[in-house]
Amino acid sequence: MSLSRGLIINGQEVPASSGRTATDINPWTGAVCAEVAAGTPDDVRRAVDAADAAFGTWAATRPAERRRIFLRAAQLMADRSDEVVRLMASEVGGVAPWAGFNAHLAADMLLEAAAEVSRPTGRILATDADGVHSTQVRVPKGVIAAISPWNAPVILGVRAVALPIAMGNTVVMKPSEDAPIACGLLISDVLHEAGLPAGVLNVVTNDRADAADVVSVLIADPRVRMVNFTGSTETGRAIGVQAAQHIKPALLELGGKNPLLVLEDADVDYAVDAAVFGSFMNAGQICMCVDRVVVHRSLADEFTAKFAARVRALPCGDPSDPGTAIGPVVNEAAARRVASLIRDAVSQGAELAAGTGEIEEPGTLIRPVVLTGVTKDMKIYYDEVFGPAAVVHVVDSTDEAVALANDTPYGLTAGVITENLAHGLEAAGRLRTGIVHVNDQSIADEPQAPFGGVKGSGYGRFGGQPGAEAFTDTRWVTARARGHARFPI
Repeated sequence: MSLSRGLIINGQEVPASSGRTATDINPWTGAVCAEVAAGTPDDVRRAVDAADAAFGTWAATRPAERRRIFLRAAQLMADRSDEVVRLMASEVGGVAPWAGFNAHLAADMLLEAAAEVSRPTGRILATDADGVHSTQVRVPKGVIAAISPWNAPVILGVRAVALPIAMGNTVVMKPSEDAPIACGLLISDVLHEAGLPAGVLNVVTNDRADAADVVSVLIADPRVRMVNFTGSTETGRAIGVQAAQHIKPALLELGGKNPLLVLEDADVDYAVDAAVFGSFMNAGQICMCVDRVVVHRSLADEFTAKFAARVRALPCGDPSDPGTAIGPVVNEAAARRVASLIRDAVSQGAELAAGTGEIEEPGTLIRPVVLTGVTKDMKIYYDEVFGPAAVVHVVDSTDEAVALANDTPYGLTAGVITENLAHGLEAAGRLRTGIVHVNDQSIADEPQAPFGGVKGSGYGRFGGQPGAEAFTDTRWVTARARGHARFPI
């Protein structure tokens, strides 16, 4: 039996104003796993009404009370890890280790939000005015629009709302149509159970056909003072333009074409381990996944043979089976897009070292693919894969590896594998990415670390102090402690 969920507006679960619902489909079975309310622009306005009405009281809530709510929410999220595993398997085809990691990291993000509540938010400034105290303080922005994705639904759903709320803002959240529960309604359930007051977090789910209208109305509402979005570069570009038209800041975490550099002094077996995980965790559907493994020629034959053998042995299939490493992609359209990239490369001379690129039953499964011989004429050279396929490029020097890694419109994250730390740090310093990991693959996330990219991977940072500052405004405040000012007219 599928779930049935409504919108969350002013702390209440309510139907859409139109009475319509949208279906949430299990990508492995094809069955409906949930029916959710199909929110409309009118529902967005209702949600903003609630968030705007709640803002003053929430912003004035004592830090200790805000902190207690987030501490309780962290424990509740950790307690729900088994539920998250079941939910992500049915909603997005997530395998158990990935789903469990979502629950664990989301709980840690809620703990970090609790810590940020009482972090100092101001400073004393120098001033030339006699008898005046000059200060810089950070204040909540107001209502924030949060648009969250399906691929790491619990992590990225929590990230979209936790720091904004902790800093005293209220939020209207629009979760992905592919994961309305895991990246929206579940998070609302946890925070409200922890004691979050009504109206502070509102969730508007929607039908895919209505997404553009719902987002446009949300961004355009003058009471919404900021937008944060995680998703594709194409959609992020449109959201950034809309936000700019309304003179609103946007925090955009977008796609990646992430390289893993295997330098000539690397341990090959360790590099293979890193590449397998980095390329194929969550069937390659993580913005940080390795799309390109850039290997020094002296190691290329050994690396490629071992990498391909490991990839061919990965267990694929039902995400609810604890032994499955590679589950389905999120829907049939995603499978067709990935298969098309692979087919285009092979038709132009690329070679399959592992996998076939064919779509298998139930129409969402692609066994992991390793490609060699990819050239710039092939779509997969520049396009983000966001699926179970990785390309091995062979280079003759570190300089060539860095140049190839930077030959992309994206700049999210990267990894460098080497047994010479100085060599690795030097190469990392030349990579044009927002994140880089030396002696690790490209996937990593810690709630206290600044997370985000450059170039086509977006701008702004989630996490830690930069994230907290992103969701507040700087205000200059002066106070004349003695005497009266003299005015020239």
